Amino acid sequence: MTAQPATETIEAGGAAVGRAARVIAAGGLVAFPTETVYGLGADAESGEAVARLYEAKGRPAFNPLIAHVPDLAAAKRLAHFDTAAARLAAAFWPGPLTLVLPRRADCPVAELATAGLDTIAVRVPSHPVARDILLAFGGAVVAPSANRSGHVSPTTAQHVLADLAGCIELIVDGGPTPMGLESTIVACLDRPALLRPGALPREAIEHVVPLADAPTAAAPAADEVPLAPGQLASHYAPRARLRLDAASVAPGEALLAFGPTPAAGTERAALVLNLSPRGDLIEAAARLFSHLRALDASGAATIAVMPVPRAGLGEAINDRLERAAAPRGR
Repeated sequence: MTAQPATETIEAGGAAVGRAARVIAAGGLVAFPTETVYGLGADAESGEAVARLYEAKGRPAFNPLIAHVPDLAAAKRLAHFDTAAARLAAAFWPGPLTLVLPRRADCPVAELATAGLDTIAVRVPSHPVARDILLAFGGAVVAPSANRSGHVSPTTAQHVLADLAGCIELIVDGGPTPMGLESTIVACLDRPALLRPGALPREAIEHVVPLADAPTAAAPAADEVPLAPGQLASHYAPRARLRLDAASVAPGEALLAFGPTPAAGTERAALVLNLSPRGDLIEAAARLFSHLRALDASGAATIAVMPVPRAGLGEAINDRLERAAAPRGR
């Protein structure tokens, strides 16, 4: 059996950046903060490193990964940009936008990372720690969320350690991630289409390019390969069952609240956490995954979830909640 690595946690800084780049270059796995959530980084060109990443996450090999690069020039070495993609990159990179694009014939990213597709998902993150690590490494880094596949995404180094201790070499602790929600994914293959709502709202994207009429691309059928991460029907799942759009709380349930008005029976809840007592969707997005983790840790069998508006970032929040509540087994 392969020996499991001891997981080291170090604070972000110059020494941490150099150490992270060396571990990735040696085929190791490094968790680091981005502006969205913590990513689990591996050398995108190494099929062996990518396979280790899938193993550490328990991630289905048919679920493609996002290649993170430091700038647009590096992204253009991996993918073809049409006019719409170029406009989106100019408007939102660096930042929480992932583009799914035609893969270049000479793209060096391992086929395993793109699930054998002729497309590739690419992002230029804005977090200074992530950017410094990418620049120090000098190549593309695949970096899905640094958690066990299907679990709630990590927004602190402690969340990463809880899921991946003993499975990865290094965690770079840069504090809580500022956005707390994954990147928005847009495919630019024909007409631009929203594949996954995320930290960049649809409205901002549509100020730059029109999106296809469908609200989001449908989740793939059981025998299809998803075009992008986050398209599996059951995803972001805590152990507890989620009961959405709850107006009241049953005895013993945990409650994920939103807004200033309490749900009926709140006093009966095993634990109550409010995404945003003032009803702020940005605050709610930043707290979503950490609150789900904390409520799940309470031991309650069911988490009642109050309604969250679907406008703006609410679309992405509801998308995550619906995936977390989906039937398990895929």
